[in-house]
Amino acid sequence: MPSDLIQWPEHVAPAPSRTAPRRRTRVFALAEARWAAAALVLFLTALPLQLTGAPAWSWGPVYAAAYVTGGWEPAWAGLTALRNKTLDVDLLMIVAAIGAASIGQVMDGALLIVIFATSGALEALATARTQDAVRGLLDLAPATATRLGDDGGESTVPTEDLVVGDTVLVRPGERIGADGRVVDGAGEVDQATITGEPLPVAKETGDEVFAGTLNGTGALRIKVERDPSDSVIARIVAMVEEASGTKAPTQLFIEKVEQRYSLGMVFATLAVFLVPLAFGADLTGSLLRAMTFMIVASPCAVVLATMPPLLSAIANAGRHGVLVKSAVVMERLGQVDAVALDKTGTLTEGTPRVTDIRPLPGSGLTEDALLALVAAAEHPSEHPVARAIVDAARTRGVAVADMRDFASVPGVGVTAGVGGHTVAAGAPARLLANNEGSFPAHAVEVVAELEDGGRTAVLVLRDSAPVGVLGIADRLRPDAAATVSSLAALTGSMPMLVTGDNPRAAARLAAEVGIAGDDVHAGLLPQDKVEAVRRLAARGRKVLVIGDGVNDAPALAAAHTGIAMGRAGSDLALETADAVIVRDELAAVPGVIALSRAARRLVVQNLVIAAVFISGLVIWDLAGHLPLPLGVLGHEGSTVIVGLNGLRLLRDAAWNRATGDVR
Repeated sequence: MPSDLIQWPEHVAPAPSRTAPRRRTRVFALAEARWAAAALVLFLTALPLQLTGAPAWSWGPVYAAAYVTGGWEPAWAGLTALRNKTLDVDLLMIVAAIGAASIGQVMDGALLIVIFATSGALEALATARTQDAVRGLLDLAPATATRLGDDGGESTVPTEDLVVGDTVLVRPGERIGADGRVVDGAGEVDQATITGEPLPVAKETGDEVFAGTLNGTGALRIKVERDPSDSVIARIVAMVEEASGTKAPTQLFIEKVEQRYSLGMVFATLAVFLVPLAFGADLTGSLLRAMTFMIVASPCAVVLATMPPLLSAIANAGRHGVLVKSAVVMERLGQVDAVALDKTGTLTEGTPRVTDIRPLPGSGLTEDALLALVAAAEHPSEHPVARAIVDAARTRGVAVADMRDFASVPGVGVTAGVGGHTVAAGAPARLLANNEGSFPAHAVEVVAELEDGGRTAVLVLRDSAPVGVLGIADRLRPDAAATVSSLAALTGSMPMLVTGDNPRAAARLAAEVGIAGDDVHAGLLPQDKVEAVRRLAARGRKVLVIGDGVNDAPALAAAHTGIAMGRAGSDLALETADAVIVRDELAAVPGVIALSRAARRLVVQNLVIAAVFISGLVIWDLAGHLPLPLGVLGHEGSTVIVGLNGLRLLRDAAWNRATGDVR
């Protein structure tokens, strides 16, 4: 390599994280959580007093306080809905709780209040955490930028003050403050947050760069081409917020008939109370019959018919490495009939690995000797390719020799003195250009073969002569192909690959996992992924998106259901997704879909059981005389039966059966 290309690297600041700084709302910063906790504490205080036979004056006021602290918010929400001429289950549950207390079932009513308050607190927390992640995404873009004046002078300005046409200087290790185009300098930019590409991309004059991406070792002068408020990173924030806000509200199966059931129960209870009075019945008897009717017709068993199977499925999935964020999500997972998969970090591990070690004829080197040579030269570098090469040497037990006179050229490679020789390693196109095409044809052929296979080629020179080529690629997850096959079987259609990586790398990986060429969509920016998902949704498909990066977050939000990979996933992806694969075991995705479908089948069974009990008890109360204790016993009995039936999905056998069904 010519000496005029060798530059000692300047001091580089520690690289910032790829992901946005983490903002997390504290649980008890939310009023809903504080009220729910207070109601729970009061309930747990009163319950042992009641069960141990303490006088009612000791536990009655405590229960009353639990009713107030846990019930005032849902009661207010229910009254607000009523003012808007709708009747929701919040108000119905409060009325049922008060009704239970009025006929002596104080503990049952308090328990219902606590459950409702806790559910509302969890929903508020989930909403707050998603908003935290969206706001934190903006922190990827630096707060200030170095603007260059016409006279070459530098000034530090807030990034929001940049305008189209400004020129900014981005030093090594800094984040780029605005979308623009390089007008001077060369470097390698880590733009995984935007495109998902696993390796830094060489940038030189004329290349486009994005705000929030991380510059490597070269200084860049960039001309701003977009207002900061219109940058790609800002548009990602806007798309996540828009998709989250415009996604149609989702409801559990039973909630779809909430209005009709609520109205019907209210009118029926009033009729049971008023009609006998109109025909001369006594007030106490009519009230007792109406309260018995309200108890036996209340939707407790129906609610439990839905929740235990879904919550049991959530708990079972959690034990097997899948965090499903709500019962609504667990229900929706079973509805998906199309899947869109990200590439880097989802189908692949997201970490570059050495895949090929190719000594060239005449070099006199074995694979281990070639690896030792280039690992010694790359050892001081922090570039992801360099780390992959050094890791490969350590894995193979190859001793790495000492080096001297290390130097790095952004976008070209490294050079160092190793064993009395000058060793250079880097991008073949740059090294070939610098040596004016004097390399033998077989070196060029090996490079072309590796690059055609979707690998990143690293050419190795010893004393300016080519001695070998290394192939670097992101490694496919071991369970990727089996997962794609299982998802195709579950949904009846082949999953679609959506990635920001280059088409050649995407096509190679798609072929390895069995995804057809027509289902491969490469070179996509975040908005392009959203558009691909929406095209499927427009055809009536319920799309599951699986991804891990900031660039996947808008698609995760826009999809019918989104799943994020947990270990390498960005904060925004983890918060936006409906479920998280905690252990990064991709094969768990078909399992949780099958488990969701099993839960949905169990929900239907429970609804049938609950309907039989409720209708039987209601007919008995209306046609004859149902004693209140027997009505409560029948109502509670049906609740217990459907609850226990739903808990069947807690067993490991349920997960094993679900995963076995999709193999």
